[in-house]
Amino acid sequence: MSRQEGGDDGVSQLVTGEAVVLQVRIARMPTRALACAIDVILQGVVLGVLISLLTGFLIGGEASEALAVALIFLVVLVVVVGYRVVMETLTRGRTLGKMVLGLKVVRDDGSSIRFRHALVRTLMWFFVDFAPWFAACPGIVASLMNKQGKRIGDMVAGTVVIRERHQPMASPPLFVPGHLVQWAQSLELSRLSDELANASREYLARYTELLPGARDSIGDALAYRVSQVTAPVPPVPMVAPAFLSAVLAERRRRELNRLAVPRAAVNTGPFGPYAVPAGPFAATPSPYGALPPPPVPGPFPAPAPAAPYRPAAVNPQGWAAPGSNESGQWF
Repeated sequence: MSRQEGGDDGVSQLVTGEAVVLQVRIARMPTRALACAIDVILQGVVLGVLISLLTGFLIGGEASEALAVALIFLVVLVVVVGYRVVMETLTRGRTLGKMVLGLKVVRDDGSSIRFRHALVRTLMWFFVDFAPWFAACPGIVASLMNKQGKRIGDMVAGTVVIRERHQPMASPPLFVPGHLVQWAQSLELSRLSDELANASREYLARYTELLPGARDSIGDALAYRVSQVTAPVPPVPMVAPAFLSAVLAERRRRELNRLAVPRAAVNTGPFGPYAVPAGPFAATPSPYGALPPPPVPGPFPAPAPAAPYRPAAVNPQGWAAPGSNESGQWF
């Protein structure tokens, strides 16, 4: 289940099934209308070319009038309906018009849409929202009256159109403790879905905003789900946030390597420092970047020192803090 909250400023909150709040910017009617116009123009050009070729073929072959009408109707249906379904399915919520304007269709919980969502949205768009026999009014009226700009097809499919560009995306600092670098590099992450990774990333980004009880329960639930689709298990007990951070850091490192994008140097996180114990892993170079240089003295006074770090106690789910000498539940 998901919950949605909207505001007059166009920013809305989508709450995932893991109770993680996503801040998104809703696409409004003018932007969506311009994206739709771009798609319609492209479809019109393709239809004009195909119908011209089909007409020349039918005239040359002296086909019956009924066959000509059926073929033309089939071409129109494939171009108008098939284009949207195929594009939104393959690109996870985008058509060419949406790509140009930086829009994307997502589900109500913020996850990517699938074939069934694209099919329902397209059929409702063609037969209800902008159908000529309804004077293209239902979709416009519904979008103007809905706080999230949803047309009838979005309401039925459980989707919403958001703006991707200039989106305030949370970027939590992800890290892997030095003594777990080799373990992280050996992780099997092919079964980790984008939806689960995004939910874990949003949880880490809003870790300090959650109440302690909800923070622990959500973290344990996410860590359990991630542990079911990753291997091998950590060689030492880890708290849920540290485990999620390590998995996501390794996943991001591999994605950046594939895209050949320079990696940012990140070695610290919001869950406290980790001391690297002496052993065979102490001298292992970290692939996640070097420590940032010390700050240059400036005109502003240094901030007050933070409170001393205290190892977390074992919670009811069995997670143990690193270095607490308590036997915790391994993944």
